[in-house]
Amino acid sequence: MKKNLLVSFLLSIMGILPIIAQIQEPVLFKTEFKSTSENEAEIVFTGDIEAGWHVYSTDLPSGGPISATFNIDQIKGLELVGKLTPQGKEIENFDKMFEMNVRYFEGKAVFIQKLKITGATYSIEGYMEYGACNDENCLPPTAVSFSYSGKGIAQAPVVEQPKEKQPAAEESVIKEEITKVATDTTAVQPNAEGIASTNYWEPVIDQLNAFGEETAQAANQSWIYIFIAGFLGGLIALFTPCVWPIIPMTVSFFLKRSKDKKKGIKDAWTYGISIVVIYVTLGLAITLIFGASALNSLSTNAIFNILFFLMLVIFAASFFGAFEITLPSKWSNAVDSKAEQTSGLISIFLMAFTLSLVSFSCTGPIIGFLLVELGTTGNIVAPAIGMFGFALALALPFTLFAMFPTWLKSMPKSGGWMNVIKVTLGFLELAFALKFLSVADLAYGWRILDRETFLALWIVIFALLGFYLLGKIKFPHDDDDDKVSVPRFFLALASLAFAVYMVPGLWGAPLKAVSAFAPPMNTQDFNLYKNEVHAQFKDYDEGMNYAKQNGKPVMLDFTGYGCVNCRKMELAVWTDSKVSDIIQNDYVLITLFVDDKTPLPAPVKITENGKEITLRTIGDKWSYLQRTKFGANAQPFYVLIDNEGKPLNKAYKYDEDINEYVKFLETGLDNYKK
Repeated sequence: MKKNLLVSFLLSIMGILPIIAQIQEPVLFKTEFKSTSENEAEIVFTGDIEAGWHVYSTDLPSGGPISATFNIDQIKGLELVGKLTPQGKEIENFDKMFEMNVRYFEGKAVFIQKLKITGATYSIEGYMEYGACNDENCLPPTAVSFSYSGKGIAQAPVVEQPKEKQPAAEESVIKEEITKVATDTTAVQPNAEGIASTNYWEPVIDQLNAFGEETAQAANQSWIYIFIAGFLGGLIALFTPCVWPIIPMTVSFFLKRSKDKKKGIKDAWTYGISIVVIYVTLGLAITLIFGASALNSLSTNAIFNILFFLMLVIFAASFFGAFEITLPSKWSNAVDSKAEQTSGLISIFLMAFTLSLVSFSCTGPIIGFLLVELGTTGNIVAPAIGMFGFALALALPFTLFAMFPTWLKSMPKSGGWMNVIKVTLGFLELAFALKFLSVADLAYGWRILDRETFLALWIVIFALLGFYLLGKIKFPHDDDDDKVSVPRFFLALASLAFAVYMVPGLWGAPLKAVSAFAPPMNTQDFNLYKNEVHAQFKDYDEGMNYAKQNGKPVMLDFTGYGCVNCRKMELAVWTDSKVSDIIQNDYVLITLFVDDKTPLPAPVKITENGKEITLRTIGDKWSYLQRTKFGANAQPFYVLIDNEGKPLNKAYKYDEDINEYVKFLETGLDNYKK
């Protein structure tokens, strides 16, 4: 991320670029001690947050993300007044990752701890701990240390408060294990059997990155995915009854305006570009008005999801033939009239705008669904790219038919097949409506749409869609033709097969194809699926000693109790028979929870990158190991190492591709045997 900065220093920083690519620092906090009166003060924590990330507030429910907390190591001449208090614009909504209502800050976070000065002199030392996440992963609990001292109330007596007695013996053990690593990477430690072993904590960042990383490629793939999603949405909209009949009408409009073929082609290109400009401007305007983070917040907001659920149900009923949804005719007539009265580029642009208004009843749900989904990326340009793909797919046929008007003779006329597409879209909108209702259901804890209920409804919807495509169900606008075309037959086959595929999910089958839509597995009351992989060790050194004594490679699993993507990997990938067989039989699995709040026997101060930090919990210890040894701090993070602590393959992050995961494990085994 720093390759474009300070080109003259490229040679000097080349060696640390792999570390930069792995270590994420999306939040930077600064602290300040402020005296508010003669005997009152406050410590202010101000954090700058990267776009797409958020810092969680205080007093969140258990089982969720890391709450911001104020912690004291030493205090004298001061008393705490109340708890740590958040300030500023706090956002509250339902978080799909943690499946609960959470409160957090975006852009900027401010926390204040009030103090009362009670002594002639004062001193305080401690830290604020906070959690930060984006839509893909979370950082381990992060501490912001502080230390302040000064003169207090003049008349107050100076009272020395006794310091807590520290267990020196236990502290020395932790320092031997951690601090020594930071100063002497060649040290040798004894194992449980007293046998000299290699220092397992020695950094291996260079060796790990020698296997290669693919971070940039993943980003490029996401942009391509966004464009393709928008393009497919535009193709779907093209074949709707609101858009398809407009093609000959608009082409005829251009042919009437100009007898010059060259000018006609030019006008056609202008028309197509105008459509693209209108929709891209719409995407940018929505994002700039509401912000990418606001779209993300809306996508997980319970009230919004209920409204979107109702909107999709209404549109589905309209597509089934219950009623017609149209914009006020005076809107489109006014724009159309203006287009007729003007000439040149303005008239063509207004014609394109007329198309957008007339086709709203069909394109509206598709555009809305696209923008909501793209808003979850947290990136300001994502909706614009998605809308560009949508507009391009919509504009191409209008441009081509205007350039080659003779194609109109061979174009199929709108009719019964068009209504079939419309009804099919109605079934799909009804199915996707349940996804939004599910979010609201989880937010309020209604438990009316548990996983088995959701799957039962989807089974019925897609089964009915299959029967409709076979002509067994009729809607008001359908014709009486009993013949089923070949495309309809294959679509019916796919829909019925999908319905059958979901049936085992009623008894707990993972159903990876619908895992992104269905409620989480823990909402299912009846579950027969029991195939989980469990760690052999939850302590790094114990696991490494065991692996060396038994001659097995090690799989390190850096995870977190609040890491949802970690649970997804364990459910979707680890339960595969081939994956579970390799992990359980060929590796020693060591799972390290970076958010484990179990306190260490004593806090340990270490120096990392020239900055003094304090390790207070087991989670701090494993997070420190991940950062210093492997140069990473996000979870899930899987790394394969030999009995000397050296990597056997590049690290593996969140990716539910089972074949790639198997290849990752097998490559590690092959390298271990060499």
